Amino acid sequence: MILFVLKCTADHRFEVWFRNGDAYEAQAAAHSISCPVCGDTRIGKAPMAPRISKGLGKDVAPPAAPAQEEAPATHAMTPAPAAGQAHGLSDEARQRIAAEMMRHLTELRRTVEENCDYVGDRFAEEARRIHYGETDPRGIYGEASASDVEELHEEGVTFHRIPWLPRTNS
Repeated sequence: MILFVLKCTADHRFEVWFRNGDAYEAQAAAHSISCPVCGDTRIGKAPMAPRISKGLGKDVAPPAAPAQEEAPATHAMTPAPAAGQAHGLSDEARQRIAAEMMRHLTELRRTVEENCDYVGDRFAEEARRIHYGETDPRGIYGEASASDVEELHEEGVTFHRIPWLPRTNS
């Protein structure tokens, strides 16, 4: 497994684990990685400091290098922390943060389902109808293909992708 810090065209930064570098390349080329902040699927790698093992299981991140001009990223819940910052958290703190994020995402799903209309795979079509004033504005949710998402962005249709957690029975 490999951890990359990625960024979207709005410069939101976030961490993602991949099986290997080829898995990242394939997913990025297919626009199947989305920014958890804005939903952009045009994603690129952000500069990151390598972790250097000092033995005894302790990893130390070198000091951050000065920012360098880089080529613009290809387009794609929280921006990634600065290099090394997340590694200073205890396992207990990470578990608390993960549990809190799951609670918020579960609440987000519940709120969307209670207040918006589910349009299924007709999401792109219905979002366009709302955008162009062909139907009354309302909150909708559903599914869209990567090509639909890109076309909606190009047309200026405002929408957001959200991480959709599966329901649990607990």
